[in-house]
Order: sequence, then C-alpha cells, then structure tokens
Amino acid sequence: MKRIITVLIAVMTMVTMNSQGLRADERSEEMRLTERQQGLAACACLMAQGDLQRLEPAVKKVLDGGVTINELKEAFSQLYAYTGFPRSLNALGVLNKVLQDHPDAQWQEGKPWTRPALWDDADKALKQGTEVQTRLSGRPFDYTFCPQDDYYLKAHLFGDIFAGDQLSPADREIVTVAALSGLDGVAPQLAAHKQGAVNMGNSQQVVDALCQWLDHEGYTLRSGFPKGEPNTAYARYFRGDSYLAPIQPANLSKDDKTVLPLNNVTFEPGCRNNWHIHHGAHQVLICVSGRGWYQEWGKAPVALLPGTVIDIPEGVKHWHGAQRDSWFQHYTTHVATGGEQSNEWLEPVTDEVYDKLK
Repeated sequence: MKRIITVLIAVMTMVTMNSQGLRADERSEEMRLTERQQGLAACACLMAQGDLQRLEPAVKKVLDGGVTINELKEAFSQLYAYTGFPRSLNALGVLNKVLQDHPDAQWQEGKPWTRPALWDDADKALKQGTEVQTRLSGRPFDYTFCPQDDYYLKAHLFGDIFAGDQLSPADREIVTVAALSGLDGVAPQLAAHKQGAVNMGNSQQVVDALCQWLDHEGYTLRSGFPKGEPNTAYARYFRGDSYLAPIQPANLSKDDKTVLPLNNVTFEPGCRNNWHIHHGAHQVLICVSGRGWYQEWGKAPVALLPGTVIDIPEGVKHWHGAQRDSWFQHYTTHVATGGEQSNEWLEPVTDEVYDKLK
C-alpha cells in the first residue's frame, strides 16, 4: 500500500509540474508579439499612412506568413473608421493587385465571409455595440456632446463592424493601435486604444512590444524622406540606431566636387550622437521630419521641428538627435571655413542629461 501511495504521489507531482509548465508556456506566449501580429500591424500602419509602395511587399509577406486574405480584407475594411474610406479602398486595391499578380500563390482564402445577422437589426446592433464599447473603454462611455458620433460609435463601429467574425476583438485592437501609431494628431485616441487593446484580450506586454516594434522598424517615422541604410560607419559615436541616406541631385555628375555633400540622417526614438566639434567647417542642419534636440555645451537645449534650421559654428561643442518618443530626420551639410576639416568626437550624452530634456 505504501508503495502504491508513493507511486501515486509521484504521478500527481509530475502531472502538476507538467500543467504548471504548460501554463508558464501559455503565459509566455501571451506576452510575446507574434509574427502574425507584426504582419497585421505593419499592414495597418502603412495603410494608415497611405504608403502604398511599402504596403504591397508587406501584404505579400503577411500572406506568406499565414494571415488569410479574408482577414486582411476585414482589417482594411475596419480601418476605414479610423483612416477614412480613401485609404481603406487604396489598401484593398493593393491587396487585390497582389492577388492578381500572383494567381498561383498558395495563399489561404480563410473563413468564408458571411453577412452578420446583426446588420438587419439596428436596435440589436446599438445594444451589442454599446456592450463592446464599454468593455473596450473599461467603463460606460456616452459622447453627449455630439449624439451623432455617439450613435455612430456604438451602433456602427462597435456594433456593425465588430460583428464580423474574421478577426478577434484582440486582433481588431492590434490593427487599430498600429494604424493610429502611423498618424499624426491622434494621441488621445492612440492612448485610449492602447488600453482598449488590453481590455479586449491582449496582454500589456504585447501592447508595449507592439509599439516598440513599430518604432524600431521605422513604421512610426511618418516621413516622405528616405530612411537610408544603417549608419554603421559612425555607429560607435551614436547611442541608439541611426540611418544615412546621401542626397544627390538627379542632374548632378558624381564627379562634380563643387557641390557640398548633403545627407539625410534619420534617428530612431531616443537616438542621439555624442558631443562633438567640427573643425575647419561649420555644420548646417535642416530639420525635415519628426522631433529632435540640439544642444551646445553650457546652453539650454533647442527643440527641433520640421522647418527648423540650425547653423553650428566651427569649434562649438554640441550634440543633436531624436526626442525620446519620436523619430527624427535632418539634412546635414558642412561649409568650409578654411584649414583641415575634421570631426572631433567626444563623450556620449548620458541618460542623466538626456532624460531631463522636456
């Protein structure tokens, strides 16, 4: 009997350990941003920006990765409520083009689309949409200032649109957060949907990872200027990742030495170069996208915005880079002042200095 009890205890212990291990794996999976979520997010962000050139290869990649055609249709359709019909229709046009250009591709059609029964009952759509909105917001929400929009939100967006069964509520918020991340001037809505993404079934870790991934991959750059290639030659003088795109006038000969070199430098959020000094030249910065900082030694920092031009005197110790929550781009060139030209690279801009900038 004692031996049987011992065996039973051992078996129960193994079962308990295995179930705990499975639960740990499941928790770990819930905390990771999957390739599927990355693909949906990339397409949503590019669609919101109207970047059809980058959207086409992104659509191919996400279809190759197993996202179904009908899931993408649903994502692009839903996002009309956030980005407008023109960009929704343009994205659907890109998807249609990709399908026509690759008739033999083994992409999945997915679950057949069916018309939601909710569409035939306006009262039920309003009731169900109100429940969905309450769950997403974490509390009842009534936009009494504008009853029209209050009804559209409840009955149409969270009722009619959310009634589709191609995407889960969690997936819908992933694509919404990604789309809003690609737009300017929607910070309140983005903040609300980041919390809503958690309320609809995503972990906080996944939402944080989503925003970090969009930043790191440059989807939140929101710029018509080239990002360029990784700035590896000067990486040791930068904290964070930067990118370099040489600018060459189309009608200029590469052998023409009379025109000063012009480069577009792109900084990821939080990236900045070390303190440094230019000898034999002064540097000109022309800010074209995002938000950045410029600071001379011993002086207050200057916020950099598109259209800001900075003329940095020869011999002045300074640094420049992105603000912590924004990509930043500037064109840069140097104007010779006589003598040998060189850059004197100095100490990094410490987190203690950078984190105080507001």
